[in-house]
Amino acid sequence: MILVGDNDNILGYAPRNVCHTGKGKRHRAFVILIYNKDKKILLQHRKHKVFDKIWDLTAASHPLHVDGKNETYIEAALRCLRDEWGIENVELKKIGSYNYFKQDEERCENEHCALIIGEYNGELRMNPEVAYGSRWISFNELLSEIEKNPEIFSQWLKESVKLLKNKGLEKLFS
Repeated sequence: MILVGDNDNILGYAPRNVCHTGKGKRHRAFVILIYNKDKKILLQHRKHKVFDKIWDLTAASHPLHVDGKNETYIEAALRCLRDEWGIENVELKKIGSYNYFKQDEERCENEHCALIIGEYNGELRMNPEVAYGSRWISFNELLSEIEKNPEIFSQWLKESVKLLKNKGLEKLFS
């Protein structure tokens, strides 16, 4: 994984277990928000070792350092969408980033997380190894559900919603 400082400056590299154990090490991550022509957002019911059985945005992962090269956020997001949803040929845009820390027993997320969005209206082939299920939801419904039951959503989903609102981008979904 790619270790970074608060402003996404590269500090080095470390294995996944070092980055996600105890207090972890800050590293690059991203979350993807896919929406459709009806302005509905695709959510994933997350199946994972860390923060299992919570609702998440469409996908989340990490740019990797492989064969001496760092993946870009967009390259990594395209890989993730292909592997988790069978989605290809989608235009993605990085709209901002934030730092967050969240503990889950002995594991954690200590990440500089980029929010990447794109519109997709094709067929979905959800990988059952990464999600229990999925659903489409309007932005306003999502806000209402977060207010009523914040604990059922990933921390990075809630941080991403704040980022969208701070940038005035919630209008993309209305």
